[in-house]
Amino acid sequence: MKKLLTVSSFLAIITGIVMIGGGVWGITFTYTNVARENIITPKDASIPSVPVRGLFTLRAQADIIRAHTLRMTGGKTYAEMPREIPKLDQNGTPVLDESGKPVMTVNTARDIWITANVLITALNLGIVTYAFSGLVFFLGLISIWTGITFFALSKKY
Repeated sequence: MKKLLTVSSFLAIITGIVMIGGGVWGITFTYTNVARENIITPKDASIPSVPVRGLFTLRAQADIIRAHTLRMTGGKTYAEMPREIPKLDQNGTPVLDESGKPVMTVNTARDIWITANVLITALNLGIVTYAFSGLVFFLGLISIWTGITFFALSKKY
């Protein structure tokens, strides 16, 4: 029993150290990659005019991108916008084909959502990476504590 507790304690401590290192690396990696983009939240964001670096500023930036995109698309999301819209002439009148039906063209306003969704997803991925790295760090601390506990128990038996 003593040998099992001793070996388990060293394995738990080594695992904890690796996990803490991985958590710190993940947080540092995320921070560095977000910081190098030099993103500043706009004045109308929930956290205005600050560099985007951590969880809260990532969330504020993602939220304001969504709000701006909704404003630009009349409150409609990508799925709510039609794929095609009537083609208009220079006077704003629909162009008709020979049978009198409107000529349809691609709704390029939907492209705004493509760009917005890519940016929002990237910002949300940063949030998830911070959270996951923090969890790994915390589990590393628990693993070290478990190893210390096992080592103390090995001394009793």
